[in-house]
Amino acid sequence: MMGFKELHRNIKIRIITSFLTRIVGTMIFPFMAIYFSLKFGQVLAGILLIVNVLISLFIGFYGGYIADRIGRKKIMVTAQGIQVAAIAVMAIANSPFLDSAWLTFLMMLVSSVSSGLMNPAAEAMLIDVSTPENRKFMYSLNYWSINLSIALGAIIGGLLFKSHRFELFLVLTAVSIFTWVLVTYWMTESFESKRAVITSEKRNVLRDVIENYSSVMHDKTFMLYVLASICILSLEFQMHNYIGVRLDQEFDVRTLTFWNGFSFEMTGIRMLSWLSTENTVLVVLLTIWLTKQMKRFNDMKVFFVGLMFYTVGYAIVGISNSMSILMGAVLIYTIGELLYVPIRQSFLADIADDDKRSSYMAMNGLVFQVAKIAGSLGLTIGAFLPSWTMGSLYLMTGLLGMVLFYQAFARFYKKETVLKTTA
Repeated sequence: MMGFKELHRNIKIRIITSFLTRIVGTMIFPFMAIYFSLKFGQVLAGILLIVNVLISLFIGFYGGYIADRIGRKKIMVTAQGIQVAAIAVMAIANSPFLDSAWLTFLMMLVSSVSSGLMNPAAEAMLIDVSTPENRKFMYSLNYWSINLSIALGAIIGGLLFKSHRFELFLVLTAVSIFTWVLVTYWMTESFESKRAVITSEKRNVLRDVIENYSSVMHDKTFMLYVLASICILSLEFQMHNYIGVRLDQEFDVRTLTFWNGFSFEMTGIRMLSWLSTENTVLVVLLTIWLTKQMKRFNDMKVFFVGLMFYTVGYAIVGISNSMSILMGAVLIYTIGELLYVPIRQSFLADIADDDKRSSYMAMNGLVFQVAKIAGSLGLTIGAFLPSWTMGSLYLMTGLLGMVLFYQAFARFYKKETVLKTTA
């Protein structure tokens, strides 16, 4: 079994810096909605946050396009430099010397531009320097570190954000500078273009970007993958939308008493928090162990068993009001999550065109945003349908995702077989 030390230096740097950045970032950014709501009002804050997401999304398309032309490292160094400047100014805007919500928001937009540029290049770089043999381990380790950093960051941020926001921004600035130094002086360029050298003639960049992503969208295998991923990830975003509201309305409040006499009321909101915590703890505890155990089995069988567990688990959480059944269902869908996620990410690496990897990663970024929208739609639809119907919809959505993934796998492996036969 490959260990962390055997991974390419770029991968190790990316995992370490991402872990540190996410810990501190999670102490701050999830709470910015509350901050902006207090400063601007709930309606304006909501609009500003939507604008922030859209800017990051659209910049991501340009970031993916340009990283496939001039290289991963150049984009990452530039993006991280922008990030350092944005976070530093945000620290000043929340310091004892200045309190400016508008400057904070403006720099948050600049930070989103940086993320939009950085992410497609960074994701493509991970594929560039990994191999089919170590990708599952790499993605499992990355997934584990993400969940651990988010869990730690959320706990610390909940305690410190309101009273020590300036200090948190200072720490994030230091981490951003550390990341920039590592990316600039320790990372190596992983990009080797097979494209012909671009001539000096003037090019219509907008048209070139559109043509670039048009060719990506004509990859039927990849688009099946995208649609399947949207179906599956949309279930995850139900947890803090419809499922959260349902538990708040339907879950019977009960008093839990512990051995030392301590007791408290378990409300629907607290139940939701417990389920989220259970999921995070299980991911942190089981990821590496489960990845090792699954090496002896066929990847496709593991993948689809994982998807089935994941789908059934969410369907149960969408229906049940029993505390023990809910916690059991979270165990089921978490195991499913751990089984399918590394294989799904490895498959994306396999189907992405070698010469357009950043563009594929940028397009894959749409999956997350569309799944979030689907999560919000679930909240609206759930206002008119009973919980058992919503659970049935979750089941059908998961099954549809499985069918689409099966078709994507079938197309890819058929193409691979033809290429090997021809060769």
